[in-house]
Amino acid sequence: MKCKRTSDGRKLDHHALQVMRQQAVKAVREGQSVANVAAAFGLSVTTIFRWLAKFADGGQNALLAKPIPGRPPKVSAEEMRWIALAVKDNTPQQFKFEFGLWTLSLLRELINRQFGKSLSLESVRRVMKLLGFSAQKPLYQAWQQDPVRVQQWEAETYPAIKAEAKAAGANIYFADEAGIRSDYHTGTTWAPVGETPVVAVTGSRFSFNMLSAVSPRGDFRFMIHEGTVDATVFKEFLKRLMVGATKPVFVVVDGHSIHKAKLVKQYVASLDGALKLFYLPPYSPHLNPDEQVWAHVKRQVSKQFVQDKEGMKKLALRALRRIQKLPAMVKSFFRQQECRYAAQA
Repeated sequence: MKCKRTSDGRKLDHHALQVMRQQAVKAVREGQSVANVAAAFGLSVTTIFRWLAKFADGGQNALLAKPIPGRPPKVSAEEMRWIALAVKDNTPQQFKFEFGLWTLSLLRELINRQFGKSLSLESVRRVMKLLGFSAQKPLYQAWQQDPVRVQQWEAETYPAIKAEAKAAGANIYFADEAGIRSDYHTGTTWAPVGETPVVAVTGSRFSFNMLSAVSPRGDFRFMIHEGTVDATVFKEFLKRLMVGATKPVFVVVDGHSIHKAKLVKQYVASLDGALKLFYLPPYSPHLNPDEQVWAHVKRQVSKQFVQDKEGMKKLALRALRRIQKLPAMVKSFFRQQECRYAAQA
C-alpha cells in the first residue's frame, strides 16, 4: 500500500473518502497494523477503528459514500480498539481465564464480560479478522532428535518390526500418554497476522492424564487416569489392551522410564510372546501417530469454555469416544506426513 503520509480526510470529497475507507479496511484485513494504516492515510487510529466497526457490522455497504442508515454497529470503534490491544498484549490468564489460548469462545466471553454484548462465534471471527488477527499455532515446544536414528527407524527398524508382526500374525499399536490441563497450549490462538504468538508456560491448575493406543487398521483404545502415570498405571493399560486379544500384540512406545520399568518387563515376559514392546528413537514424538490423538482431543477441549475439571473431562471423553467410533479418523493419523511410514499398505 502506497499513500502519502500527509493525506487529510477532511479535505476529500465523498467518493475519495469512500475509496480511502475501503483501502484502509483492506490494508488492515491483509495484516497491516491499525497504527501504520492510520499514519499512512494521515488519520487518527480512532477513525480507522470506527471504519472497521462499520465494516464488521455492514460489510462493504457500510463504507459507501452514503452509508445505509440503520442500527448502530454491534461493536463500537473504541471497543474494537480495546479488543485488539487486549488480545495482542495479554494472555487469557491475565483476564482470569483458565485456558492459555485465545479461542473464539473465550473471545466471545471476554467481549460479553467487558461490554455486556453477546456476539455469535461468527461475529467474533469476523471482528478478529478485521482487526488483522488470525488463528495460529503458538511456539511453545522444540523437538531434539538424532536425524540418523530417525532415518534408521523409518528405513530399517520399523520395517523389521512390521515384517516380524506379519510373520507372527500380530497387531501393531502405537501407544502414548498425555496430560490435559486447563491452561494447556495446544491448538491455535488469535494473534496479529505475521506475528507467531509465543505462549508463556504457567503453573498447573486442574488436570488429568490419558493413555491411548492406535493401530494402522483403525483400532483405538484409551484410558483416563487421575494422578501420576507410573509403571503400575502403564501396566494396567497394557492389561486392558490385551483383553480380548486373539493374536499377539506389538506396542510401539517412546523410551520413557515407565515403559522400561522392571514391573512392565515382568508383565510382558509373563505373556510368553503374546505382547512385545518396541521403542521409538529419543526425542521423536512426531513418529508416533498416537500424538495425533492428543492433538485432536486437546484441540476439541480448548475450543470450549471450561471452568472445572469435570466439565473438561466430559469434553475429553466425548472426543475420545468419537475417535473410537471412527476407524477412518484413526487411519488418517497414519497418513500425516511424519507417520506415513507406519501406514497400512
